[in-house]
Amino acid sequence: MALEIHSKQLSAELEHLTSFSDAPAPAVTRVVFSRVDLAAREYVKSLCAMAGLTIREDAAGNTFCRWTGEDRALPAVGTGSHIDAIPHAGAYDGTVGVLGGLEAIRALQRSGFQPRRSIELLLFTSEEPTLFGIGCLGSRLLSGSLDAHAAGDLTDRDGRKLDEIRGAAGFSGSLASVRLPNGYYDSFVELHIEQGPLLERENLALGVVTAIAAPASLRVFIEGEGGHAGAVLMPDRRDAFLAAAEIALAVESAAKSTGAVDTVGTVGVCEVFPGAINSIPSRVKIEIDIRDIDLVRRDAALSAVREMCEKVRDKRRVEIRVETINADAPAQSSPKILAALTGACESVGLPFLSMVSRAYHDSLFMSRIVPTAMLFVRCRGGVSHRPDEYSSPEDIAAGALVLAETLKRLC
Repeated sequence: MALEIHSKQLSAELEHLTSFSDAPAPAVTRVVFSRVDLAAREYVKSLCAMAGLTIREDAAGNTFCRWTGEDRALPAVGTGSHIDAIPHAGAYDGTVGVLGGLEAIRALQRSGFQPRRSIELLLFTSEEPTLFGIGCLGSRLLSGSLDAHAAGDLTDRDGRKLDEIRGAAGFSGSLASVRLPNGYYDSFVELHIEQGPLLERENLALGVVTAIAAPASLRVFIEGEGGHAGAVLMPDRRDAFLAAAEIALAVESAAKSTGAVDTVGTVGVCEVFPGAINSIPSRVKIEIDIRDIDLVRRDAALSAVREMCEKVRDKRRVEIRVETINADAPAQSSPKILAALTGACESVGLPFLSMVSRAYHDSLFMSRIVPTAMLFVRCRGGVSHRPDEYSSPEDIAAGALVLAETLKRLC
């Protein structure tokens, strides 16, 4: 029997998932381990149980839903994404990969296909950095990219540690147990909305991701000298904010200077003390994100920013301290998975765009331990992390269909 996606059912499930939110519709706020996050997890698990999948959860809250194959000894084929959402986000980021992955499995079941390898749907914990300031927490732990002891020391803004928060949510056990054993998965493929405008510009529903960019993130503390805005003359000033402004402009310059469109730099946080219109800023904290699919190029831009910090320090007579938040390596997609994805697209007659992912995802860390690639679905206007984030039912169904065919080929 041919593969068929039940688009109306999938759309209804995606719509119902949006009801688990701490923000009024159409916005979605679903912070990891919150009441609504736990309720949303229960909803997804109920759907997986109805599909006959075996469900288990690890100490970090990563959830594994398995369709057992004919040869249980073989490493499984994995797919999945996340359902946590930053404050006032949209309905499709992550969720398309979870519920679309489930529908791909159901389509295979309905077709009468019997997998040789098990197929496992994985719901990752805390892909978003909302609670602990670090993204992809679950996949970092699964892949061993984050030490379990360091993870246990992560805190939220109220100073509560991860161990306390996950324990209150019902997830116990050692975080060291989360790391997957060698050879657990044979392959992994993640379905996700693009979160960018390229597919829409090319009038294509699907993109096959050949590489995933990764960020280096810096936190910069600048100490100057405050004073009255009228009483301190300009030659005598040690304005911490103006020093921060020069560093911010250096981030833009460093990104542009590589000559590559894939190098991007952002200053997304700027906290000024004391924050009064008639007071010279004495302290500033900024946070910087520089990313690329090329590690050498990205790190060159990073070095240029660090050098500018030293120049600004001397020029403006301020103290500057730079902390590295994270510096993850980019990933190249597996040729094996790319061949399965492109073959699947061709077999069902759906054109696609080969492209890179400039946002990073759990697949970045899964690629450290298993051959991995991603499949993108077009989203309207390239908009994401906003209430007006949108992918059409037709495009999502196309992504689920290609994912189903890809899983079929891989298992």
